[in-house]
Amino acid sequence: MTSTTERTGAGPALLAVLTPALLATVVASDMVNLMLPAIGAEFGASAAELAWVVTGFLLVFSIGIPLYGRLSDRVSLRRLFAFALLTYAAGSLVSALAPNLPVLVFGRIVTGVGGAAIPVLSIIAVTRLLPPGKRATGIGVVSAAAGVGTAAGPAVGGGIGQLLGWPALFWLMSVVALVLLPAAWRVLPGEPPAGTDRFDLTGGTLLGLGAGLVLYGITQAQVAGVTAASSWGSLAVAVVALALFGWRTVRAEHPFVPPALFANRVFRTAVGVAFLSMIVNLGALVFVPLLLIDVNGLTPGEGAIVMVPAGIAVAVLSPLVGRLADRIGARPLVLTGLTAMLVFALFLSTVTGVIPAGVGVLGLSVGFLLVLTPIISAAASALPPDQVGVGLGILQGAQFLGAGTGPALFGALVSAREQGGGAALNPLFTAHAGAAFSDAFLAMAAVSAVSLVVAFRMRPRGVARHAHAGPAAG
Repeated sequence: MTSTTERTGAGPALLAVLTPALLATVVASDMVNLMLPAIGAEFGASAAELAWVVTGFLLVFSIGIPLYGRLSDRVSLRRLFAFALLTYAAGSLVSALAPNLPVLVFGRIVTGVGGAAIPVLSIIAVTRLLPPGKRATGIGVVSAAAGVGTAAGPAVGGGIGQLLGWPALFWLMSVVALVLLPAAWRVLPGEPPAGTDRFDLTGGTLLGLGAGLVLYGITQAQVAGVTAASSWGSLAVAVVALALFGWRTVRAEHPFVPPALFANRVFRTAVGVAFLSMIVNLGALVFVPLLLIDVNGLTPGEGAIVMVPAGIAVAVLSPLVGRLADRIGARPLVLTGLTAMLVFALFLSTVTGVIPAGVGVLGLSVGFLLVLTPIISAAASALPPDQVGVGLGILQGAQFLGAGTGPALFGALVSAREQGGGAALNPLFTAHAGAAFSDAFLAMAAVSAVSLVVAFRMRPRGVARHAHAGPAAG
């Protein structure tokens, strides 16, 4: 793999392809949110029907992430990335030309099939193609694209959609994917990883089905209520699918997820921390704007502007955090980041006002940045080369599942507290309005505390690390 790395020019050229690809994918996940009313008015669709424009994308996204991670252990990154970009472009084109809502939903599903590959393959490419001393820096650069895309997605979608119409969003994404295709073909290696075994496709299907149904059930609980058959039924089937996946894992000759993967304490810790911290991060990114709109009376555009400093900070600091992780290791940064998330979640639970809300989400976003880049680097370094693909697929799947779980859970909490009334649980909160949001941020602080406890199990750098030179040597 070393020769491949040198020939494909891993480094600036690699990051120049991966960064815009990941940015476009993350933006696409929520760029249509502010345009849903316009789409509904054009197609005469109800709110429940419109939800499928987002849910269809998210479902196949959650199912695809672990599958692509596993496939990267057998198929070349060049072929997988090219397939992803072509599928992404095709789905975006179908969405742009959609004459009705079912075709638009189909286009979003196709887009999700391609888009699911890009985050996990980007991290795998950085892990395999960059030398160990520069891996965390590369992950930091790629993470900057994800952070900016998360913060900018609604604002970009709302601005372009309002100016040029919602189809323009999908035309733009299709063009971006096609422009990146030849560059990705040039910089990514065309050789498949050497020495890989077969894997159990049935087990992978069960894992993807279980993850997708968990996300769908949680989403339906927020839209239709926990008692709706679409909610509890999906969650029940998800439990069965995941139980069958566990049964299959211990009995299959070549399991989709090697059991030894979760025998690795660093990897187990990374998965747990990624899931819990993403619950808090996405919860804050969703509910701070809602707080500003519902309690402080800002417009959606004004609420989005308050989030801009957090996106800028993530973009600027991500490469620096990556370099720092290369120097001092993951554990100190992860513990510091989780502590910051806990502190600023408590801060958001206590204060009111536009400026304090902006400060709170800024601090929480920086804290999450200190967690995400080091935790991915630590997981990649702790795994042997033949488990990096499936391991990072599972890690990013857990992260994405947390992204879908957080807003739904905190949304249910806010709805219940608004209906029940009463004072905020935080005794330091003294405002007359916003008690439900205060309780939601207090719950985020509790999740951060649990994540901090989990993170303490991470070994310091250099302890019990696999004795290989890094993925580039694989």
